[in-house]
Amino acid sequence: MRLIDDEPRVGAEGASVAFIHPSSAQGVLVELKQVAVTKPAAELPKTIRLGGIDIVTVSDGFFYLDGGAMFGVVPKTFWEKKAPPDERNRIRMAMRCILLRGARTMLIDAGSGDKMTPKQAEIYRFERDFNLQHSLPAAGMSPDAIDIVLATHLHFDHAGGFTERTSDGSVKPRFPRAQYIVRRGEFEDAMTPNERTKGSYFLENYKPLADHNVLQLVDDDVSIMPGVRVRRTGGHTMHHQIVIIESAGKTAVFAADLLPTAAHLPEVWVMGYDLFPIDTLNFKRTFLREAIEREYLIVFEHDPDIAAGYIREKNGKRYVEKVA
Repeated sequence: MRLIDDEPRVGAEGASVAFIHPSSAQGVLVELKQVAVTKPAAELPKTIRLGGIDIVTVSDGFFYLDGGAMFGVVPKTFWEKKAPPDERNRIRMAMRCILLRGARTMLIDAGSGDKMTPKQAEIYRFERDFNLQHSLPAAGMSPDAIDIVLATHLHFDHAGGFTERTSDGSVKPRFPRAQYIVRRGEFEDAMTPNERTKGSYFLENYKPLADHNVLQLVDDDVSIMPGVRVRRTGGHTMHHQIVIIESAGKTAVFAADLLPTAAHLPEVWVMGYDLFPIDTLNFKRTFLREAIEREYLIVFEHDPDIAAGYIREKNGKRYVEKVA
């Protein structure tokens, strides 16, 4: 086959373009085009000052989940406009954790970590070239400087990074000085997963915390450190909780899987993954009104583009005013 040029040309958006000479294509000039593969940009830490507490978003990378499961009963014709799926119907999701610097240093959730099998990595299409191992130093933080690790719940994309595998194959807590705080009911459910939940709960992510005596279980909506408290939502799991951060008359909320992305603002846009969707619906209805009226800053754990923002309402429609 004869080409017009010895080397491909650079076309629009970085694509490689070559032309087959008409003498090799029955007198027709044929264009060959290979679309450039762009590497997703890393999400660098962002710091939001809330009174006397610094909220720092730190990333464990991105992964992909089935779009239909992420939006439950909402038809694809609606959700695909907000979250375009890939060829396997998966949508891109952040694994965004937050680092709080206040009376103590606290990490809330820790992404998936790196213990996933090759099969799981293929299913979830992980993008972890830039993860907590890079994000924490970029935020000026080392693992041994963290005092508290708090779990919103124990699904793999939130708690996988709580532990790490050592060179001898054993699994140990990842943050050597930290006390890990988990809601008791969530820990008990995660230790005995059923047919529905075993795809999200993996014992290696949290059982070693108990084995190494660094696990603290809490039963109620309690204060974790000055200005930081938890509030049970239920819905996604029976004991799923959000984290309320309050300082100098201002409030921020790490919404975890109550509002995984900004696209989930409508009350009925509830994930198919939620074990108790009516509980999610009822809590969301109350919480969204509260968040709008009291001007809570919402930090989104899974939105690939919006780290934090305020929920606004205009002419009956809700939207997020992005701040990070």
